[in-house]
Order: sequence, then structure tokens, then C-alpha cells
Amino acid sequence: MPDQLYENPRLAAIYDALDPERSDLGPYLFMVREFDARTVVDLGCGTGVLALELAGLGLAVTAVDPAGRSLTVARGKPGAERIRWIHGDASALPAAFADMVLMTGNAVQAVTDELHWGTLLDHVHQALAPGGRFVFETRDPDHRAWETWTEDSTRRITAIDGVGEIESWVELTDVSPPLVSFRWTYVFGSDGQRLTSDSTLRFRSADEVRLNLQAHGFEVEGLRDAPDRPGKELVFVARKPMGSKC
Repeated sequence: MPDQLYENPRLAAIYDALDPERSDLGPYLFMVREFDARTVVDLGCGTGVLALELAGLGLAVTAVDPAGRSLTVARGKPGAERIRWIHGDASALPAAFADMVLMTGNAVQAVTDELHWGTLLDHVHQALAPGGRFVFETRDPDHRAWETWTEDSTRRITAIDGVGEIESWVELTDVSPPLVSFRWTYVFGSDGQRLTSDSTLRFRSADEVRLNLQAHGFEVEGLRDAPDRPGKELVFVARKPMGSKC
């Protein structure tokens, strides 16, 4: 089930305003051009920021997300008609049609169950045309990012046009590596409503992810750094070998 941040209608509507700076997407747009991808899947597309950027490059874009409310926001944006939107997961993708599948925003970490993670890799592999690439990021567990997820360091007030001020902060609820759980709280200044969103992420090492990819038929072409978060992220470039039949 999607977290409330993505599925609650009031939270989904302000998601972009709470996180407007998306320099993290630049490297993915670069890699689409680097590998001359023409048919691209934005898996875990959320409110469609990356999907719309990709469509703006003239690409054939399919955007997939399990959170219906986030997709409602995405479909309401200018240019959304150029994109094929799918409410679901990787199992809904056609076979052997995509040049590239992207998962940004550390979305792979939300797949905490290892059986589900393996199933996702199989579905992505099936959706890629031979020679196609799966590109995604995940936080480097050695950096221990969760140690900065405290109420004091994250509390802020965001003024949003037409909505008013939103006070937000995060706090850890459980740290049992490789799983880390936390809760975001949002307080709407206009009426005092308090909403919360609970999340759990799985932190996988580079070696673990590499072995997972290889076990599900991928060749690991590269492991890159995220330019906007040096030393904190693992950006994998995995390729479906030419000659693959599934």
C-alpha cells in the first residue's frame, strides 16, 4: 500500500510544493540522451515531474505508480496527455517494449520485502527490449542517512499559494538495519489539521544489489555517484543482454 504522503488527497496535492527542488532528476535526463533511449518508463512516477520532463524531450513515456491520488495530480498537469499513465506496478508493463526503465527518488527502497524485490526485477527485465537498461538509485547504507532524520533537523514551515503554511517534520520510529522506519507529520496552518505518513525503507549494499540484478538476468554496466548528493547515493545502470528472450 502506498504511504499516505502519496495517497492522501490533501498531501498528494501539496507534494510538489513541499519538495520543489528536483536537481536529482538531471542525471537521469542525461542518461536517457547518453543511451539514446526513445521509449522510457518512469516506474514509481509519483506526481509525474520526471515523466513530463521526458515527454518534453519528445520521448514515448509510460508512467506507473500504485498511488492513485498522486496519479490524479500528475494527470492534471499541462502536457500530461502525451504520457501513458498506469495505476499499478511493474507487472502492468507490456513485454519487451522499453529502451529504459527509470526509478528515481530512491523508490526501490520502498520495496522492503525481498520476494517482492525479486518479482519487480523480473517484471522490469521482461518489460525491457533486449539491450534496454534499468537505471535507479538507492541510498548507500554506509552513509547512514537515517541518523539525520530527526525532528530538530527537519522541522520547517512551507508557505504554499492557495493552501497556506504547512509545518512538517520527520522522526524515526524504528531502526533495525537493513530496515528503517519513520513518520512524517504535516500540520495545516489554515485549519490545524494534522496528518501523518509512515514509511519503511530497505537499505541494500552495492554488493547486494549487484548480486540481485545478476540473479535476475541483468548485466551491471556501471555504478555511478549522484552528482547532487556525492558519496550518499548508489546509481545503478543495469542492462538486459542482447539475445534475451524474456
